[in-house]
Amino acid sequence: MKLEPGDAAPDFTLPAADGSTISPESYRGKRVILYFYPAAMTPGCTKQACDFRDSLASLASAGFAVLGVSKDSPEKLATFAERDALTFPLLSDPGLEVHKAYGAYGEKTMYGKTTVGVIRSTFVIDPDGKIEKALYNVKATGHVARLRRELGLD
Repeated sequence: MKLEPGDAAPDFTLPAADGSTISPESYRGKRVILYFYPAAMTPGCTKQACDFRDSLASLASAGFAVLGVSKDSPEKLATFAERDALTFPLLSDPGLEVHKAYGAYGEKTMYGKTTVGVIRSTFVIDPDGKIEKALYNVKATGHVARLRRELGLD
């Protein structure tokens, strides 16, 4: 099931790389960019995470928080965050429950083959907890720049 603008953002609580637990509920009143990526420390996911890192100050000044979600363990996410100086929360969803709630796990086509896996996706959640944007099958490279343009930040 894919989410649409206006849908309530599914709530969750997940462990973060720093050992804390995070829920979107704690971000009410802010706009949140929640993005799902296949695997920490792979080339595409690193590029995307570093793009978010490099845009973090301007996103924050525009009122956005950024949260990244993958199926990696908190320990692997901590290594990823340290290696690449990622200063936004990276959340661990090893059971893929949150991925599935957001429609970020399922059938996808890669290199002409249909597989089942993580669908690289980004959601903008408004201050009231509703989906503002739901972007599925995004490309790692250039995605943050595209998102910034769509949000009127460039």
